Amino acid sequence: MLRYFKPAIFLACLVPLALLVWDALHGQLGANPIEAITHYTGNCTLIFLLITLAITPLRKLTRQYWLISLRRMFGLFAFFYGTLHMMTWVWLDKFFDVHEMLADVAKRRFITAGMTGFALMIPLALTSTKWSIRKLGGKRWQALHRLIYFSAAAGVIHYIWLVKADLKKPLEYGAVLAVLMLYRVAAWMIGKQKARMRVGENQVEITGN
Repeated sequence: MLRYFKPAIFLACLVPLALLVWDALHGQLGANPIEAITHYTGNCTLIFLLITLAITPLRKLTRQYWLISLRRMFGLFAFFYGTLHMMTWVWLDKFFDVHEMLADVAKRRFITAGMTGFALMIPLALTSTKWSIRKLGGKRWQALHRLIYFSAAAGVIHYIWLVKADLKKPLEYGAVLAVLMLYRVAAWMIGKQKARMRVGENQVEITGN
């Protein structure tokens, strides 16, 4: 079942790109096509980052453990759309002018935040293979991939600083991210509490013996 389901999910993840290409070919990107592409790919990047972060809590709450097999795919699509977002700025907006790009990074804080978020995704994409997990070891790999939290946060900050006035959409992304992070904090605290309780129970048993 999953063997056929994953290709369908993969194709669904390409739908946003297909819609963007369709709009571009039919002249439906508005008066400023570069800005439209930039915003569209940025939104796709944040959405896929949040979907990736949602997999773990959704898997645990629903006990649909097969969902974990989709996390890497969603994460790589977040990087894919992030790369398109970055290349739109580098190629279509700045025409590979390194001096102008560096000046923008230094002067505009929203670009600095966006560059930070994208840079943090690079090691995640490069170590997304099973070989990387074996090479790094499970604990170190998991520690490295916690960078996704900071990448998503940088993406939300990038969006907030970009729009300045109409904050509704970036704040919605921020709220979803906050819920996903609060879940992780709560799960970590509950896990620590259960571990302390088990240690206490073992000590009581030892004392009783």
